[in-house]
Amino acid sequence: MFETKTLASYIVSSKLDKIPDDVIHEAKRAVLNWVGCAVGGSGEPAVDTAIRALLPFSGKPEAGVLARPERFDPLYASVINGISGHVYEYDDTTPMNYIHPTPPVASALFAYASANATTGREFVHAFLMGFEAESRVGNAVYPAHYNAGWHITATAGVFGAAAAVGKLLVLSTQEMIWAMGLAATQASGLREMFGSMAKSFHAGHAARNGYLSAVLAKAGFTAGEHAIEGARGFAAVLASEYDLSKIATGLGEDFQIRYNTYKPYPCGIVVQPTIDGCIDLHRDHHPAPDSIKAVRVRVAPLVLDLCNKRDIRRGLDSKYSIYHSAAVGLVRGKAGLQEYTDDAANDPLIKRVRERVSAVADPSITEDQSRIEVDLTNGETLTRFVEESLGNIRRPLSDAQLEDKFRDQSVPRLGRAQVDRLIDLCWRLDELENVNTLVEATQ
Repeated sequence: MFETKTLASYIVSSKLDKIPDDVIHEAKRAVLNWVGCAVGGSGEPAVDTAIRALLPFSGKPEAGVLARPERFDPLYASVINGISGHVYEYDDTTPMNYIHPTPPVASALFAYASANATTGREFVHAFLMGFEAESRVGNAVYPAHYNAGWHITATAGVFGAAAAVGKLLVLSTQEMIWAMGLAATQASGLREMFGSMAKSFHAGHAARNGYLSAVLAKAGFTAGEHAIEGARGFAAVLASEYDLSKIATGLGEDFQIRYNTYKPYPCGIVVQPTIDGCIDLHRDHHPAPDSIKAVRVRVAPLVLDLCNKRDIRRGLDSKYSIYHSAAVGLVRGKAGLQEYTDDAANDPLIKRVRERVSAVADPSITEDQSRIEVDLTNGETLTRFVEESLGNIRRPLSDAQLEDKFRDQSVPRLGRAQVDRLIDLCWRLDELENVNTLVEATQ
C-alpha cells in the first residue's frame, strides 16, 4: 500500500465545502479551547524562559505569538505558541490515541497566519487537514508506539503541522509527500519528559518541525516517498506493532475531530475520573483532611503508567500524580489551575492526604472510570464509582463550559472585555477576512 501518498493526496484535494457543518463547528471548539490555554499559559515560567533563550536567534520578527508582545520569525513563533498552549496540560485530547491534537497544528497555523494573510476559511480547512493527518498517523501506531515511551503528541503532531501549513502553501501531492517525509524524519519526543518544561516544548517542537517540513517541500526539497509505511519508515521504526489501514479507512468521511475531548481539569486526562469522584465525595460529605485515614483508588493500568508520581514538590509534577489529584479533590473540592501550582504541591493539608492515597491498577476498570474508597478515623468508609468522567466523548463539555474554561484561564491575563471579544472571534473564525485579527486581539 501507499499510505503516505493516499494521505497526501487527500489533504491536497480536500475542499472545505465537502466538510460537514458539525466538523467545522468542532474545529472552532478545538481552536477556542486551545486559544484559551495559550493565553492562560503565556505567562508561565516555561514560556518566559524559552523566549529569553530563543529571541536572540530568531530571524525577521514577522510573526506575533499569542498573548505576548515579543515577535519572532514564524518558526520560532510556532515554538512559543506550542509551549504556551500545552504548558497548563489543559488542552484537548483524543482518548483513542492520547494525542493532544490541537497544539502542534494550531501553534504552527497561528504563526503562519500572523506573518501571511490567511482567511478564516483557509485556516479552518488547514486545521482540519492537520488534525486528520496527525490523528490517523497516531491511530496507526497506537498503543505500541506510546507504550514504548514516545510522546505521541510530538511524534504524530509533526505530521499534523506539516499537513496544515502545507495546505496553506498549496503544496502539490508530490510536495505534500515530501512534507510528510520530512516530518517523519523529525518526529521525536519522549514521555520521560513529563513533569518538566520539556513536555510543553514537545508541542512547539512538533509545530516548528512540521512548518519547516512544509516550507522545505514547497521549495523542492525532497524526501522519501514512503515515510509512513516504508520498511524503515515511521511506523516500522517507531512501533513494534501497527495497523496502516487506519491511515486511509474512512478518509474524508470519518473525521477524527469528532472523537476529540476537552479537559475540565488541568492535568493528565487519565486521572480526571478520580478527580470527579473525589470532588463528589467532598461535596456530599466534606471530610476534614485530618479525618481521612486512608484513600484507595482502583484505576485502569494506564493511569499508573502515566500518572504515578509520588514525590511531589512542583506544580508540573503534580499534573501527573494520581495521588495529588485525589487529594486536591478531597481537600479542596475542586481541581482548577490553583490546585496544580507549586504552592498547592506543597500545601500541608494536601500533602497529608496525598500521602494516604494508594492506587491499584485494575484491568476491569476502563480509562474513563475510577473506584474510590475513603476510610475515616471514625470508622466510616466513603465510596464512589465514576462510570464516565466529565469531558469525555459521552459527557462532553458544552460550548458554554468551554467559554467558562477560557475565561477562567484568560481573564487574569487580559481582562473580561478583551476575553469576550476573543471568544467571539474564535466562534466566528471561519468568517474572518484575516486570522491575524485574532492573534492581535490577544495582545
